[in-house]
Amino acid sequence: MGEIIVSGLVEGGKATAGPPFGPALGPLGVNIGAIIAEINKRTEAYAGVKVPVKIIVDTATKSYKIDIGSLPTSALILKELGVQAGAKTKDETIGNLTLEQVKKIAEAKGASLYGKTNEARIKQVLGTCKSMGVKCENEDPKLIIQKIEKGEIKL
Repeated sequence: MGEIIVSGLVEGGKATAGPPFGPALGPLGVNIGAIIAEINKRTEAYAGVKVPVKIIVDTATKSYKIDIGSLPTSALILKELGVQAGAKTKDETIGNLTLEQVKKIAEAKGASLYGKTNEARIKQVLGTCKSMGVKCENEDPKLIIQKIEKGEIKL
């Protein structure tokens, strides 16, 4: 039969043998409990955030591989702020991040961001902050981006 891929979104550290994985894995004859335990161990740092998970099962050998996907930038920003959702209007502000927190998010995303340099990735995270109603260093993220481009802020 070959490989079967089962994908789903689970809250970090809270996968169960129920949907989406249990019903899909059951007929494949793999150890569902062991798979769920590994997913929970590998995602526990993302508690409160939905994490994309892919399980690749070799149907001949019953072996499996678990891939934990990259979280959306917006989910990392919300987690860092400890809030559930972004701003509902363009004038609403839901929180404030330090430049260090923005750098941490850019590093966590790494190569999954389009920017080729660390500076470009940080500016990309700042752009996401802007669209979510999140300030950086108590300022509009657009101003922080301009200061980086002018060399007023060194990264």
